[in-house]
Amino acid sequence: MPTKKAPTAPEGFTAEERAAMKERAAELRAEGKKGAKKADGLQAVLDRIAQMAPEDRELAERVHVAVTTTAPGLSPKTWYGMPSYADADGKVVVFFQDAGKFSARYSQLGFQDNAHLDDGDMWPVSYALVRWSPHVEKKVVELVRRAVS
Repeated sequence: MPTKKAPTAPEGFTAEERAAMKERAAELRAEGKKGAKKADGLQAVLDRIAQMAPEDRELAERVHVAVTTTAPGLSPKTWYGMPSYADADGKVVVFFQDAGKFSARYSQLGFQDNAHLDDGDMWPVSYALVRWSPHVEKKVVELVRRAVS
């Protein structure tokens, strides 16, 4: 009796997705100085993600999609060599730190103090990311929405 194969998780961006992001970067550059700066930030983030180890790269790509679709007002840029997303004032709101950056056990999704995550006298500002799943995606989207609200 044949066994059904379980669907596997996506292996990062497809060639079409990468091409679309490069096209968008070119469009932003064509818009002028402000668009060029945003396009350069996007390209720097994509280049940094491409340099990561495969496990970290897959997480970073999923975080990138989640952040850019949930909060299109945030601009991608690198921050201390990490993919990050800044508000209109250029201040980083959310960032991704790959495990390989500091030889850590896990990657991290972190939020800076201008993220609106305040909850009483104490709240988390950094989350360990080990594996991407629908539950993780839902939580990341929820956190990013709160951070920019």
